[in-house]
Amino acid sequence: MHSSTRPYADSRALTGWFKSSYSGGGNGDCLEAARGHASVPVRDSKAVDGPAVLFSSAGWAAFVGAVKDGRFGG
Repeated sequence: MHSSTRPYADSRALTGWFKSSYSGGGNGDCLEAARGHASVPVRDSKAVDGPAVLFSSAGWAAFVGAVKDGRFGG
């Protein structure tokens, strides 16, 4: 997997957030990503005023592919 991420201190400054369809049910494991940016911002939906991680397009595609292929345990 690509290690092309960097932190973004305040995710409120970014727009286009949506909740991932792969987010868990009732246990609060929710991930949000944002469309319309050169990098792909990702944040914890419970911390909307907290930090985001910015993935390169290739890094995000690799991550999503790994999730869909079941390459992460748990």
